[in-house]
Amino acid sequence: MTNFFSNSHLTADVRCYLPADSAINEKNMDVESKKIDEKVEGLLVRLSRRFSAEDIKRISDAYYLAREAHKEQRRKSGEPYIMHPVAVAQIVAEELRLGANPIIAAFLHDVVEDTPYTIEDIRERFGDDVAFLVNVVTKKKKKNTSVKTSSQIDNYKQMLDSLHYDIRALLIKLSDRLHNMRTLSSMRPDKQMKIAGETDYFYAPLAHRLGLYYIKREMENLSFRYRCPRDYAYIDEQLTIEQKEREPGLKAFLFEIERLLENNDIFMARTEVYSRGPYSAWRKMNSSGCDFKHVEGKYYIRIIYPNTHDYSEKDMSLKIYSILTDRFKEKPGSVANYIDSPKENGYQSYHVKLLTPQGTWEEVHISSERMIRKSQFGCIAESTETTITNWLEKFKHVLQEMATRGKEVEYMDGVTSSFYNDDIVAYTPEGKGIILPKGATALDFAFEIHSELGLHAHYARINGLLSSIKTELESGDVVQIGSNENVTPKSDWLEHVSTFKAKSHINSFLNKQRKLQYDRCENCRPLPGDEVIGFKNPDGSISIHRRDCKVAIRLASQRGDDIVAVNFEEDREFLYPVKIDIVVIDRNHLLIDLIDCITNKLQLSLTRISTTSRDAIGYCTMEFLVHSSAELQEVTTNISQIDGVEEVKQRVE
Repeated sequence: MTNFFSNSHLTADVRCYLPADSAINEKNMDVESKKIDEKVEGLLVRLSRRFSAEDIKRISDAYYLAREAHKEQRRKSGEPYIMHPVAVAQIVAEELRLGANPIIAAFLHDVVEDTPYTIEDIRERFGDDVAFLVNVVTKKKKKNTSVKTSSQIDNYKQMLDSLHYDIRALLIKLSDRLHNMRTLSSMRPDKQMKIAGETDYFYAPLAHRLGLYYIKREMENLSFRYRCPRDYAYIDEQLTIEQKEREPGLKAFLFEIERLLENNDIFMARTEVYSRGPYSAWRKMNSSGCDFKHVEGKYYIRIIYPNTHDYSEKDMSLKIYSILTDRFKEKPGSVANYIDSPKENGYQSYHVKLLTPQGTWEEVHISSERMIRKSQFGCIAESTETTITNWLEKFKHVLQEMATRGKEVEYMDGVTSSFYNDDIVAYTPEGKGIILPKGATALDFAFEIHSELGLHAHYARINGLLSSIKTELESGDVVQIGSNENVTPKSDWLEHVSTFKAKSHINSFLNKQRKLQYDRCENCRPLPGDEVIGFKNPDGSISIHRRDCKVAIRLASQRGDDIVAVNFEEDREFLYPVKIDIVVIDRNHLLIDLIDCITNKLQLSLTRISTTSRDAIGYCTMEFLVHSSAELQEVTTNISQIDGVEEVKQRVE
């Protein structure tokens, strides 16, 4: 890079594309402008390797127009506003490696929204294609109507509509959001929550669906950092501690892998340990109901080999797999072959868990350089429209269905759930295939067949066996639904469906039966002392949520203007019901010690207790009343110190 940049004739050629006043008045430019111009000049030098002189000239012209348009503007951080379009253009150009027109549009993406320039000005200077891209990423001013709608959802819909043409506008918007997240520290806490909520709810799932794993991962971690700073800091610290503790053993394991590969004439492969980050650990803690110590898969080992004509990717992956399993014990059932069956977003690799000499199971991903590149660039990795045609066509059908029915929130719930879900195919007895998201149930299947069948679904026969309608389906299942006119949706049905169609019809039915109002969120059940956020409801009431609550994240992305500061303090006159799950090594009088800790030592009211025991391992659920999260933490701390107690965690229904 250094030698290339110092090439005098190339640098001179690129510099001449910058406006003449940059050279003439260089001495009069302030330090900020010089640094920005130098940054753009360096970008142009690098881009000249893959773009023509004409394209470099157009990109340079776009920068100059953006610099002129934004010259009086500054960001919340105090830096010149032009720094933002420059950073977005750099992401589009170098992290996503898009073409000249998307780079030009990235420089100009805020010009029409924030300055007197119009789309027609853009069209006249840079052509129809650039004007189209800028128009899609420009927020539209809402018309005055009698119906109050969310401008954020309107913006989402506007972007998604661009899928009917191409995907580049979405990638520019993702780049815009990524830079905003990287610079979020300068914003007020309520704005941080609003932007982070939007990111976690819409943009990160979108990046996932497009196969942009690296962007998705960074967005999730940044969102988590600003939504739940206390949890983020704790998990980040624990990851660092664990990494240091495990480093010697992992280094020895990697050394042994590399030695085995070299002994079998595989010389160009490389190995690395890849951490999934705080957000992934937090999500697994919540989904599996365990503490940090018991989270699996916080990191994994990658073996990356170069693509070669001597072996197909599958053959090379299987060869490496065979070499490793000849030396290390394979965990039964741990193999996942994403080479033959790629994920919906195009991800490919060969996964297996191996037992190390240190006695730990380690997850190993065997991938080619091409697979790694695809996990970084996702749907644009092959740089051809045909690689994403199938996904686009399928997703357009999802959007069309959602657009024809349902309220705004339901529309976006359907969109974002489709972003994160891979697909399965289940069949009717007649052999008709029904595509459903992974994790869908027989109830989802019923609604896909017909809404009336779903509303009166009574039981299912899955592969001929009588089953509950709440049974999760596997790909290839043959499903028959039995109905009963006297059966109607129950509120718990919502916990057992995944599709937009099912959720929409169930919600519609339930809303006709009753009107729900929440003050303290029933999903996350916040306690005084928790990190909480409030939302002003249309009736003037305030609903309170924990900051890591999925409902709060969704509301922040859709009703950011309704966020209010909440001071949820402890009141000794109010008690809140909580549940904790305890795992113990069974012994005599242990249950007595648990009860004594809560009722006598801590003077709390125990309302319910249930226990089971299997092979000397005991499981206990205790329900009691507390005043605050601090009081709950005191309970878990005291119980965890009782002899025989292995794990204590709060249960959130």
